[in-house]
Amino acid sequence: MATLTETPTAPNAPATELESDRSYQKLAARIAELIAGGEFKVGDRLPSERALAERFNVSRTLVREAIIVLEIQGAVEVRGGSGIYISAPATGTAAAPASAYTLSPGPGPFELLRARSLIEGEIASVAAENRKDSDIDRIYAALAAMREHMQDKAANEAADRLFHLRIAESTGNSVLLQMVTGLWDHTRAPIWSQMEAHFHTPELRRASQDDHQRVFNALLERNPAEARAAMRAHIDRVIAEFAQAWR
Repeated sequence: MATLTETPTAPNAPATELESDRSYQKLAARIAELIAGGEFKVGDRLPSERALAERFNVSRTLVREAIIVLEIQGAVEVRGGSGIYISAPATGTAAAPASAYTLSPGPGPFELLRARSLIEGEIASVAAENRKDSDIDRIYAALAAMREHMQDKAANEAADRLFHLRIAESTGNSVLLQMVTGLWDHTRAPIWSQMEAHFHTPELRRASQDDHQRVFNALLERNPAEARAAMRAHIDRVIAEFAQAWR
């Protein structure tokens, strides 16, 4: 049976359509086409993320986002420590068409986190210079709520969001606050929730608490460089956590 294959791309070759828009939705649709075309059958294990990244000439994080989309649609099953397997459609239902995998708007988790690292790092720097004592009180209240709700994931996440919004608010710039609010609103998307289901653990919450404490200390000391570095280190660590091997 003929299969869909990718032509290897030389290092200096022009970017493909897939590379140019870096769309995890389109990559999910391409993998779905392989499944529909019979290259991968129910019960088969997909090639590794590295192999798929090389085949499509994209990053491994883009592959991971595409796999999450396929998992949400029920096309694959992620088995921690084993691999990613093709799932059978639910009884009485047909397999979703490839076009279904392009209908999830918004950025992927890694794209969102990288943007947050850049934007919120600079916002923390500005906040360290501009914050008032009353801002510090509100930021600390959110930090304390995170610690209090360490074992309650939903309450901890709400306090986490508030911590970041309070920092943006303390810059005195309403546009920056709107930007951070918009970035955090994207974390309500199904792809984000599914990614967290695999990688968000109590250990991650404890590490984030320590990260947030370092950010708070830099704000308290009015140290813009340290506030920027601490915020970026925090978000970059979350990126690394989400990029690790499937559990």
